[in-house]
Amino acid sequence: MSKSSNQKMKILYLLKILTERTDEEHPMTMPQLISALGQYGISAERKSIYDDIECLSVYGVDVIKSAGSGYFIGSRDFELPELKLLVDSVQASRFITHKKSLELISKLERLTSAYNAGKLRRQVFVMNRVKTLNEGIYYAVDTIYEAISKNKQISFHYFEWTPEGKKSFRKNGELYIETPVSLSWDDENYYLIAYKEKYSGFTHYRVDKMTDITILDEERILPDKSFDPAEYSKKIFGMFGGEETAVDVKFENSLAGVVIDRFGSEAVMLKSDENHFTAKIKVAISPQFFGWLAGLGTKAEIVSPRNVRDDMRRHIEGISELYRN
Repeated sequence: MSKSSNQKMKILYLLKILTERTDEEHPMTMPQLISALGQYGISAERKSIYDDIECLSVYGVDVIKSAGSGYFIGSRDFELPELKLLVDSVQASRFITHKKSLELISKLERLTSAYNAGKLRRQVFVMNRVKTLNEGIYYAVDTIYEAISKNKQISFHYFEWTPEGKKSFRKNGELYIETPVSLSWDDENYYLIAYKEKYSGFTHYRVDKMTDITILDEERILPDKSFDPAEYSKKIFGMFGGEETAVDVKFENSLAGVVIDRFGSEAVMLKSDENHFTAKIKVAISPQFFGWLAGLGTKAEIVSPRNVRDDMRRHIEGISELYRN
């Protein structure tokens, strides 16, 4: 690139230098800015840099002059605590592979100064986290969102892992044809929620177990009433389906927060006695629901209906029998 072309790009390189090399604790003086521009083959005088900084400020870049006559970028699109939160989310997300996690974190680092990027890097512990083995999930999510936005059905293969660590495709490898409704992030995994017209109901699939996802020409067939993904997720424990049933569960008062966290503030909670309340909830009856209740020990008890209470008892007896010998 010619010297003349470099001069035309001076303000862009100045923005790059300020963005990457400065923050409140690391301002750059005017001589330092001139020297940094020189590394890109750009000669500059103080007055021209003053003018460029003014232009950047008018444009909306928060260039601040420090008490020590240095300059730095003040507010950014993402503050450091926000980036730390995003890095934590990427690290904790099982549906993002090790490789993609490191790529995303590297991109997040570029949203702050090099000094703060170092703080983010010291926060990274990706390699010891449990991660999905399916590298294509990142693009699968994008394809599903595209199908939803275009109001199209999708096809895909669906598999389970064998004890030997190999893929075993469902339906003998036949394609699934589904109407995508929403994507849900539950229990550290991404799920596709699909509507099945044949059963007038919804089902779900783990996205990391879907392959060969293709957007079809056929339009989606949707239910008459609107769908609330949050409401659906509250009823499905661990994204395991089951018959939806209204259940009364008696809880100790200390578990009020647990019930609200799980079912939302709109959960109907009625006082039973001085130490207990009864929650009226709608859930999909499954071993995962029973397991969740069992984890609360003697502080939670199914009151009705009787058949669900009996199913819970048989669930507990089955586990007890397994450990009897």
